[in-house]
Amino acid sequence: MAPIDLLSFQLYSARNFPPLEPQLAKLAALGYRRVEPYGALYAALDDLASALRRHGLAAPSGHFGLDLLEGDFAGALAIARKLAMKLVVAPYLPPAQRPTDAEGWRAFGARLARLAERFEAEGFGLAWHNHDFEMRALPDGSYPIELLLSASDKIQWQADIGWIARAGEDPLRWLERCAGRIGALHVKDLAKPGANENEEGWADPGAGLLDLEKIVAAGMALGAKILVAEHDAPSDYERFARNALAAAKAWS
Repeated sequence: MAPIDLLSFQLYSARNFPPLEPQLAKLAALGYRRVEPYGALYAALDDLASALRRHGLAAPSGHFGLDLLEGDFAGALAIARKLAMKLVVAPYLPPAQRPTDAEGWRAFGARLARLAERFEAEGFGLAWHNHDFEMRALPDGSYPIELLLSASDKIQWQADIGWIARAGEDPLRWLERCAGRIGALHVKDLAKPGANENEEGWADPGAGLLDLEKIVAAGMALGAKILVAEHDAPSDYERFARNALAAAKAWS
């Protein structure tokens, strides 16, 4: 399949431009057929599901907080079923909860492994989504991302390209290093140094420093079945959505 066929829009990118219904209408009008919801949207699950149907949008993946996944597995499962997801993604670990050594990250991986086994039994995949902290070496030279993935081959990786690069690492090297575990990619670009400071230094896909066409092609070859366009702080989500879609079409 071509990149455009796998592209979702991460709805977190539009969180500062409510309400949701016009966002979905705009995304559908631009040509999106898939989106990736996040935790805050599940509070009105029936409304979300209805709105997605109205606008012809699927949600093959979604972000879920660890507190929900571990504290209310049945509730998380019901959300994934309601939205017909295939991949459940745990996206973040607050600073106070982050391990500081290899043993701690292995233990965290064991927690994810238990969740992955439970979701697999119900027909869903489970993935971890990285930020920069998982891509920074620990004092012993090991990396959190490898330590948590090593807990079980059932844990997939939703590799966030922009955060890998922001950590000073090479996305291509890491995709190859974790081949066979890459379930999805977050397609995110970095602005040139000093640029886009009002957007936290991020850029629209194809407008920044990264060779996303090459990275996305490699990720797909290594197993990624879902591509998600994301920008953490766009000043105009419609501009970002339009440019991300155009970039994906150019790569297809």
